[in-house]
Amino acid sequence: MQDKELEADASPACAAPKSGFRHEAIRHATTTAAREARIADRDRRLSERTLTALDDAGFARHFVPRRWGGREGAFADVFHAAAEVAEGCASAAWCAMLWASHARFAVLLPEEGQKDLWSESPNVRIAAAVMPPSGTARPVTDGWLLQGEWGVTSGVDDADWVLLCAPETAPAVKEHTSEPRFRVCAVPRGAFTVLDTWHSTGLRGTGSNTVILDRTLVPDARTVLLSTLLTGNGAAGRARCHSAPAHLAGGLLFCAPALGSARRAVAAWTERATRANGSTGTGPLSRPSTQDRLARASADVDAVALLLGEAVRRADTGEVTAHTVARNQRDAAVGIERLATAVDLLMRADGTHVRDVEGDFHRHWRDVLTVASHGALRLEAAAGAFARTLPVRPMDEA
Repeated sequence: MQDKELEADASPACAAPKSGFRHEAIRHATTTAAREARIADRDRRLSERTLTALDDAGFARHFVPRRWGGREGAFADVFHAAAEVAEGCASAAWCAMLWASHARFAVLLPEEGQKDLWSESPNVRIAAAVMPPSGTARPVTDGWLLQGEWGVTSGVDDADWVLLCAPETAPAVKEHTSEPRFRVCAVPRGAFTVLDTWHSTGLRGTGSNTVILDRTLVPDARTVLLSTLLTGNGAAGRARCHSAPAHLAGGLLFCAPALGSARRAVAAWTERATRANGSTGTGPLSRPSTQDRLARASADVDAVALLLGEAVRRADTGEVTAHTVARNQRDAAVGIERLATAVDLLMRADGTHVRDVEGDFHRHWRDVLTVASHGALRLEAAAGAFARTLPVRPMDEA
């Protein structure tokens, strides 16, 4: 790899699509999600009012092709919209972000499969259980026999379709390699069963339950190889959101709910810390140690917002190289680690928050730490990928 590849993402390679979200719709989704957040936590799924607000905002149709009535929108728009919704409820933002993201995976299905999904409306919620693959996919005439069990499928209770990934079982499909192939299959609601298994510390309202599928025939047109989904389709003329590799923006979008939730955590903590004590006339924020923690935590959240904002801009407009992808993965992993550290710092600063388990701060603290635990945001893997894209310089080079 040449040095110029490291500089390629500094200059735009394409124009970002115009914004597809209306500010009023996102604000309404945020306030609705905030009002319904405790219900979502209690029921472990989003309320109908929140679902309607997210649909009206246009998350599900954001990456859908224009020929099906979608927007073919920008990564940055989803990122900033999801971060704003997360200030009300991170679970709502997580599901909204995923329903948007999974549509860009479904774009890689053959045309007939896309028609099955979007011919009637672009506002189709698509859940997914892609990594790790599970179950089995056996080739038969005109399709694949799919069966198995897939865990942690966010938003599946309210999804119209689900994308399920399984290893292909026939030896003939290995095609000159010892590595197995994995097939992603689109399955409609009604064909699968949802098992209630989501009892988590954070993101409780996402309903990330388990999908059970008995042996079901999935037509070829509703399937695509996992390798195609991960690498994208870089064919000329395709929208950026459809041609980009999955990891170019995937980790960044995962971070959006955590960023918004961390912002609200800082705000909620500050509101409490500035309240004067009835006996002393001062609040926790009068202590220098507390001031120090707030300064560091709030600055870290602001810094991560800048870091991720620039990364998502690269995802929309920068040249797509292995280094750009790895750099964005690095920034997502570092960013989420900093957000988790920031809200944890505030949690340890004032013990009264530990007792207020139903309060805004405690909920957002839990949600940020839960996002930070996601396997796709592990720093070790991202750091290794980033290091491998750097050029190896000769020993005698100055």
